[in-house]
Amino acid sequence: MEDLSRTELSVHRERAVLVGVILPDSLVDSHEPLAELASLARTAGAVVVDEVVQRRYRVDPAHYVGRGKAEEIGRRVEAHEADVVIFDNDLSPAQIRDIERLTQRKVIDRSELILDIFATRAQTREARLQVELAQLEYTAPRLRGMWKHLERIAGAGGGTGAGVVGGIGTRGPGERQIEIDRRLVSKRITQLRRELSRIDRRRVREVRARSDQFTVSLVGYTNAGKSTLMNALTDAGVRVEDKLFATLDTTTRRWQLGDGQVALLSDTVGFVRDLPHHLVASFRATLEEAIHADLLLHVVDASSPQVETEVQAAQNVLADLGLADRPTLLLLNKIDMTDDEALVQILEKNAAASLRISARTGMGLDELVEFVRGQMSCDNVRVAIEVDAADGRTLSLLDRCGRIHRREYRDRAARLDVSISRADLARLCSGGGAIRVLE
Repeated sequence: MEDLSRTELSVHRERAVLVGVILPDSLVDSHEPLAELASLARTAGAVVVDEVVQRRYRVDPAHYVGRGKAEEIGRRVEAHEADVVIFDNDLSPAQIRDIERLTQRKVIDRSELILDIFATRAQTREARLQVELAQLEYTAPRLRGMWKHLERIAGAGGGTGAGVVGGIGTRGPGERQIEIDRRLVSKRITQLRRELSRIDRRRVREVRARSDQFTVSLVGYTNAGKSTLMNALTDAGVRVEDKLFATLDTTTRRWQLGDGQVALLSDTVGFVRDLPHHLVASFRATLEEAIHADLLLHVVDASSPQVETEVQAAQNVLADLGLADRPTLLLLNKIDMTDDEALVQILEKNAAASLRISARTGMGLDELVEFVRGQMSCDNVRVAIEVDAADGRTLSLLDRCGRIHRREYRDRAARLDVSISRADLARLCSGGGAIRVLE
């Protein structure tokens, strides 16, 4: 396979044959096992021309699929004049090499495909750094396979006879290139980690600086409608597309809940089944908003045929982030587009709290606001406060942070009966304003 380039991993406009191996513990839809992979491939720009599925009890160490199935894939590739084979599983470098030899086509696994999509979606500098780090960490152990088309000179002067031992400077260009690339990749990974570490520390400081405010984070499967919901609730103007991973960067906006109550709402990157651990690690700073949120809104596409699998996949990622026990509301989005009432009831039964909504039509959004206000009120206290009537700044903050039930003025002082969070009350009392709690 001397003409096969493993340095170009994009699948844009290439004809692809999809391959999936279903193992006993696989978390895939048994009816449409390659539906998600096909969506990922199309998002990356590939044209899907054929699909191959095999059920196995264990992975074949050489080809992942069995030898016979690998040969069948080769025949299908030839018949459809495909350019690339995309596996719905993570392959080892040796397995990729062996399948490429047999099919004479480029082979890409699931993680590689997702990384390619993330690379095309990254817009900000932070997202581009995160994607580059994940790609390099994935690529580093595969460098030998990428350079195997280069010759290796075994001995001095190009000798290849038995017993010839190469000395310093006599190894072939392939071997030298591998070592050079490994050093360059290692150095770049170190630089990226250092740079992202600075970004992580800044992001953590920013998130923790908002610890005195009630924070809500939208999480869930990619393309479930999180960005549409974000725009409906806050007029954030977040980019909305009917594509996987349209959003990579976290957006945070003030969410006006009425009666002076305000929460901070964040839209985060979407999840998929078996999200590559390199991406989860590199995007941890981006997910910092969810990690420190007071409430998670788990948005699911209730109209998706694979909704149960998607819910489980998102819950797995949340568990990996240590968020399994965080207060969570399951939002059954696109409820106006589903007619499977039995499935919806199963999802509601399995959730601690759930709500049927449609971000597109606005259905259920008023009930969502009331739920969040109820969550906020759990930490609220109702107190009588006296403030200097001339202290406009403190009065303005009380109007914005709390709900004022009664207000009266006497002796140049304003007395207010207000419901306010304990954190906001403590902040106002320590903020230098002339405020006195009466009861």
